[in-house]
Amino acid sequence: MADATNLNRPLCCEQFGSGAARGCFAAADGSLQWEAWGWRWWDFSGAFTVKPQRLAGGAGGALGTASPPLSSLIAVFLPQGFPDSVSPDYLPYQLWDSVQAFASSLSGSLATHAVLLGIGVGNAKASVSAATATWLVKDSTGMLGRIIFAWWKGSKLDCNAKQWRLFADILNDVAMFLEIMAPIYPIFFTITICTSNLAKCIVSVAGGATRAALTMHQARRNNMADVSAKDSSQETLVNLAGLLVSLLMLPLVSDCPGFSLGCFFFLTALHIYANYRAVRALVIETLNEGRLRLVLKHFLQRGEVLGPTSANQMEPLWTGFWPSQSLSLGVPLHRLTSSVFDLQQLVEGHQEPYLLRWDLSQNQVQVVLSQMAGPETILRAATHGLVLEALQGDGPLPRGLEELRNQVRAGLQDAGWKTEKHQLEVDEWRATWLLSPEKKVL
Repeated sequence: MADATNLNRPLCCEQFGSGAARGCFAAADGSLQWEAWGWRWWDFSGAFTVKPQRLAGGAGGALGTASPPLSSLIAVFLPQGFPDSVSPDYLPYQLWDSVQAFASSLSGSLATHAVLLGIGVGNAKASVSAATATWLVKDSTGMLGRIIFAWWKGSKLDCNAKQWRLFADILNDVAMFLEIMAPIYPIFFTITICTSNLAKCIVSVAGGATRAALTMHQARRNNMADVSAKDSSQETLVNLAGLLVSLLMLPLVSDCPGFSLGCFFFLTALHIYANYRAVRALVIETLNEGRLRLVLKHFLQRGEVLGPTSANQMEPLWTGFWPSQSLSLGVPLHRLTSSVFDLQQLVEGHQEPYLLRWDLSQNQVQVVLSQMAGPETILRAATHGLVLEALQGDGPLPRGLEELRNQVRAGLQDAGWKTEKHQLEVDEWRATWLLSPEKKVL
């Protein structure tokens, strides 16, 4: 009886990545007989749900998935090892991102049609040299704008990637609206399309940089290149679909400016909504200033540490990308002190690799960082600074601020936050100072 039971139990099992498993049994002639894909088998190490697949004989064979066409699509458009190789928010983000890309592709076709009309395509009286000059001025303006914006905000885009991503897409809609309106006022045509191209170049910098930051978040197996490549493939497929639909749409709207404008406003509304849903679907486990503020505020009021999912849902998206004026990390030491007495007061009894001061004139917590300050130290300094800021307000505070800081530090990790890195905005100033003689480090 026991032998009969053992014959019904598999000798081993196999699975591809995070896919379904199948078992292997001993055949009567002593060969290995692999279970056919598509059986449900419950007995060995719990339940396995096996995907449908062709029968595999003793020789085994290449693993496949339930449907060969679906398997091919997954291999072409999703990162290898999906879904385990990417973050849990990958699929909802990519779905909404595809919707917004499709809407943007159609809007872009309408805008391109308007620009070509404005420079004289189809008009026998239009001058080729004038159209060329207009195009060169437009491109030159955009190039300069790209350089200036990258210098001005390039180092800030990582800190608030979600907000800048949303900002870039809305600015892109504004740019396309200007292009559609440009032919209506020919006297301002050149200025209008130059302004539009300037906005589009800013979009390319902000959108590309934040896309890279989000790819770092989504890649979970050091597979940034694969995630980025598959994102490009998805975008190309969506743009191809948008191109085909545009070929059908443009003849219908080209002779009716009012209908064309109505289609543009509808597509723009869909584009902004899909972008909002895509960005809201992201659950980033690293702390920027906005998320850290939410976590601390919730902890001070309720004594609980918000997890990444809750904090990301509460994070403001429309106003969260401007730098805070109440916390400044990495300020130069000469800004905090101008005399030996001031320096001694600042470091007295302080053993942390950072110094804090509340600047009453600017209503700001200023933090000087040591040369030894790493990511966890910077995060600790930011937490300390925000708690110091909270002391200036009227909100409730528990007793024992040292105990409070320790609880927050431990609670962040328990709640699922990654404290070994951060997305805080930090300047490059660093300093060294002598430890206070009253309290020596043992």
